[in-house]
Amino acid sequence: MPMPDEATAARAWRQALKRLLAIEACWDDLAARRRALLECRHWLEAQTAVPRLCQLARLVDPEADRARLTSVLVPVEREVARRRVTDVQILDRDAPAEQPPAARMPLVLVADSLRSAFNIGGLFRTAECFGAEALWLCGYSATPEHPHVTEAALGADQLVPWRSAARAAGALAELRRSGRCVVALETVAGATGLTAFQWSFPCALLLGNERFGLDAELVAQADACVRIPVFGRKNSLNVVSAAAIALHAARCAWEAAAPQGGGQ
Repeated sequence: MPMPDEATAARAWRQALKRLLAIEACWDDLAARRRALLECRHWLEAQTAVPRLCQLARLVDPEADRARLTSVLVPVEREVARRRVTDVQILDRDAPAEQPPAARMPLVLVADSLRSAFNIGGLFRTAECFGAEALWLCGYSATPEHPHVTEAALGADQLVPWRSAARAAGALAELRRSGRCVVALETVAGATGLTAFQWSFPCALLLGNERFGLDAELVAQADACVRIPVFGRKNSLNVVSAAAIALHAARCAWEAAAPQGGGQ
């Protein structure tokens, strides 16, 4: 079967995203949702000229839940993401060839089901800048095999050890068994303000989905929950910005506990 030209394939991916977003928009109307899911499945099955798109049809059915819809929506969003000149490309051109490596801080950054591959790349850069020990990518978070991760990471994905895990709950259980306390970064009732939090090392810092945050079960599994105080009308930050603020606070606490740079 002949492959479609790039313009035709791009249009098909955009149409798929439009259909999936329409399903998300009518989600609370059960009849409309089921009808839209069925129509979307049939449309995807017909996209035989775009095999990767056609293969997603098996995940779409009238009884699909939000998690299933997201598992389809995320790869489509990533495929449609427009390539444009951003600060990522500018920084890539301007970055010095060699920079001194940061001393490793005994903190593992854990990202659960982030939608944006660019955000994952940003987390690699941020983790490297503050000397985090590793980055664990859970759920449907993209890994460095995705080109948008490597584009945004600016090479940091080669400097920060990483691994993937199907479920964040399992990853957290493993980290706790290894003697780490788990700190969830989330704006929930009772969360400690970041400036008042007493860090303990080694630890893991847990970050959630850009839209939905962390599942309540994961927050309950953590040893502590911290929040970043905000003072504007918006009550949240981009996940990479939030991670940078939290990692800076953790790094300051770690270095203060060991002024000579040895850590705990």
